[in-house]
Amino acid sequence: MEAHSRHERTGARIVRPREPLLARRICRPALFRRTEVEAHGSTRYCPAGREAEERAMAASIAHRIARLAAPGLVILLLATPGLAGDDSNDAWAALAKGGLVALIRHANAPPGSGGDPPGFRLDECKTQRNLDDLGRGQARALGEAFRKHGVRVDRIVASPVCRCMETAQLMAVGSVEASRALLPDMGSSAARVSELEEMVASWRGPGTLVLVTHGVAVGHLTGFSLEQAEILVLQPRPEKAPAGHLPRGGHLMGRIAPPE
Repeated sequence: MEAHSRHERTGARIVRPREPLLARRICRPALFRRTEVEAHGSTRYCPAGREAEERAMAASIAHRIARLAAPGLVILLLATPGLAGDDSNDAWAALAKGGLVALIRHANAPPGSGGDPPGFRLDECKTQRNLDDLGRGQARALGEAFRKHGVRVDRIVASPVCRCMETAQLMAVGSVEASRALLPDMGSSAARVSELEEMVASWRGPGTLVLVTHGVAVGHLTGFSLEQAEILVLQPRPEKAPAGHLPRGGHLMGRIAPPE
């Protein structure tokens, strides 16, 4: 039998072989599943391999940011797998020199998705998603890592949500301040991310500023999606970045994977 050519001709119509489903889509909405939900927002992805997951997560967060941002503000979100943990030593070395900002997503708080329970109250921890034993261990390990690498912490600020406050307190690297600027913005407001940007941009050291916050807030500020207990290192940038430029408030110096 004569072998079929790649494109078969039927009358005047050329029939092309169908591409595999995953080659023709990034992620269709019906195939999404939840993977990350914070108290104030969520991101989703479809399980089509790590690269596709990260593209889909980036697209999902970007869509949410576009909805939450002030009218006319264009935000570009980029997931950057090349910074995923393999530059930890360089990032620690940079932090040890002082004058930088360590942006930390709170430690493990199960279930890791689904948001906070119904009846969430900011002033009552039992109504919230909280750290488990793994998360508390991660928080202590973060503090130990700061001490091991000789990182001087001059100020540590956390979101008032209990899992962020507990992460900061268990790190034991200084007296913890609470700030609503580390909560993600809601609705069309961009007031909190603007305040957070100013906190980063205005830091002058000489030691490190540690900010413990939520995944959604990190995404708004930097365009990166962090795992729980992961660190993003920023060098403050005094000049205002152009609209839509990420990260806001600083230059990216490195990324440190969660404690094992």
